[in-house]
Amino acid sequence: MHNPQLNAHGELTHLLSIDGLPRDVLVHILDTASSFLEVSDRDVKKVPLLRGKSVFNLFFENSTRTRTTFEIAAKRLSADVINLDVARSSTAKGETLLDTVDNLVSMHADMFVVRHASSGAPYLIADHLRRTGRDDVHVVNAGDGRHAHPTQGLLDMYTIRHFKKDFSGLKVAIVGDILHSRVARSDIQALGALGAAEVRAVGPRTLLPTDIEQMGARVFYDLREGVRDCDVVIMLRLQNERMNGALLPSAKEYFRSYGLTPEVLALARPDAIVMHPGPMNRGVEIDSEVADGPQAVILSQVTFGIAVRMAVMSILAGN
Repeated sequence: MHNPQLNAHGELTHLLSIDGLPRDVLVHILDTASSFLEVSDRDVKKVPLLRGKSVFNLFFENSTRTRTTFEIAAKRLSADVINLDVARSSTAKGETLLDTVDNLVSMHADMFVVRHASSGAPYLIADHLRRTGRDDVHVVNAGDGRHAHPTQGLLDMYTIRHFKKDFSGLKVAIVGDILHSRVARSDIQALGALGAAEVRAVGPRTLLPTDIEQMGARVFYDLREGVRDCDVVIMLRLQNERMNGALLPSAKEYFRSYGLTPEVLALARPDAIVMHPGPMNRGVEIDSEVADGPQAVILSQVTFGIAVRMAVMSILAGN
């Protein structure tokens, strides 16, 4: 079956999901991201690869952090960046998603970075561009519904590779609300493609999808067992609306069973790293002592995220 993200030569034309992307495409993105980082890995280079190109941030759902990192990444590539608050603009007046896209294409958009509450919205846009003969306009999925968040998955892979060098023997635990997490799905798919030894899905029954084992993850309902001997522990953010609904008794109760404390982290390998897509709920999914401790690489994830998003945009634009 043809992957809508790849052209006839197997090159990336859109980034919609990790699912179905060959390992060599993922490695190419990670290697390209590496070239944008200075020797210290703390600084991201400025390169004029997208000079003269227009990148439109179409965020139908709020996310200051993700939008800001995409904006910084595009500006580091010397692109013109246009942020559209679509929730308050044309679509609120009844204009459809594809009408908005057509109007922006006629304003010479070269790339759309799309975040949407509905799963599949970026696919719809990519398919519309193909059908209207605009194969030169690219789409990056910045998170759609519960479906996918491919650049977050890629920056997580970059972080793991940076600190662990290789995926082959790794045990990775993903902890928390996996049911509603597009990040968890993208991480599981990427870890599978890159050859991690074992991926564990850890959380309460109410927050784990029924098909999680088919995705290639081992299920653990007990946090201590789930993180035991792991090399990487990825904590997921617990959305506020889940904390006092039918799925969980309370935030305090959740922390008691699934919060990452120094005592629980001690069960993982001594050199285990702790990751979090942010923003963190301290005292809910993660203890401050862990979040600020030597094993947390959460701030590195943010820096690497800029380089990874630069890599994706420059590859899509044909550089």
